[in-house]
Amino acid sequence: MPEQTTGSRPTLEAVAARAGVSRATASRVVNGGAGVRPPLVDKVRQAVEELGYVPNHAARTLVTRRNGAVAVIIAEPEFRIFSDPFFEQQVRGISRELTAYDSQLVLLWVEGPGDHERIARYLGGGHVDGALAFSLHNDDELPAIIRRVKVPTVFGGRPGWPGAASELAVPYVDCDNRGGAREAVRHLVSLGREHIAHIAGPRDQTSALDRIDGYRDVLLDADPELVCQGDFTVDSGAHAMAQLLDRRPDLDAVFAANDLMASGALRTLRERGRRVPDDVALVGFDDMHSVVESTDPPLTTVRQDIEGMGRLMVRLLMRVLNEGDPGSGAPASVITPTTLVRRASA
Repeated sequence: MPEQTTGSRPTLEAVAARAGVSRATASRVVNGGAGVRPPLVDKVRQAVEELGYVPNHAARTLVTRRNGAVAVIIAEPEFRIFSDPFFEQQVRGISRELTAYDSQLVLLWVEGPGDHERIARYLGGGHVDGALAFSLHNDDELPAIIRRVKVPTVFGGRPGWPGAASELAVPYVDCDNRGGAREAVRHLVSLGREHIAHIAGPRDQTSALDRIDGYRDVLLDADPELVCQGDFTVDSGAHAMAQLLDRRPDLDAVFAANDLMASGALRTLRERGRRVPDDVALVGFDDMHSVVESTDPPLTTVRQDIEGMGRLMVRLLMRVLNEGDPGSGAPASVITPTTLVRRASA
């Protein structure tokens, strides 16, 4: 148990004296430096615990040249962030991994165009060591801002902004969106379904584009009327399903580009008197438990490890920060596998 003190807070000098080491050695241990023998490390840590020493953040920043904070930038408005469980899961993974690195999470989002300048000022002000940015749209200003302020950044999702393909070593983490979509559609084909529709995500996000490409990889001659646009929300899935049924009442299967749109489609199918899976088989994408466990019947979907991808983003960023160059041993991108999870809807 830490000693109770009545005077001023314990100093680093007091820690060094208690441990029987120099102030420099105590400083290296407290600030995560290398080159200290394990027995001395144990003595310093014991002294920190006994004295209840709390490092001075400003002093620590001078020593480590780190702020101990990472900006998490979600390029969506507040209502999307707090209503879509995808963001909750990814931020949970990021937060847990940052805790392991003794770093703080600073959450930023884009409510409107004016927020870009606010984010630029914050990132350029030296408040964070790096940034994690995801849910970007192809015309987003954030990549240009990040390049201008020169903050080390890892992106969530394959970069799709103009010129991204020619930029060297842009670190990002994504899942195999195209392969997962192919597996979903092949499953529907294996069930004998002949008129398979697709509710697509926003055309300005690479995840949606990759998933529609996966759909078309399997159904090379799919009728364009069997594809309808959504925006990854429940209501857009419900609306798209209604349009599809009006266009093609003979459809017998649907692959939705995420679970929220699939749940909206299920609602419309029920309202139209279509039985799932008897009349229409349904497959989603994400495997978000808060969604798939609430659908009736339970939703067949493509699983991506959303929380794990958040953790991978942090690990990749830390490698970039520690090595100084994303190309020096750290991969420029990580693509995680997907798995079809079969339940009662298909």
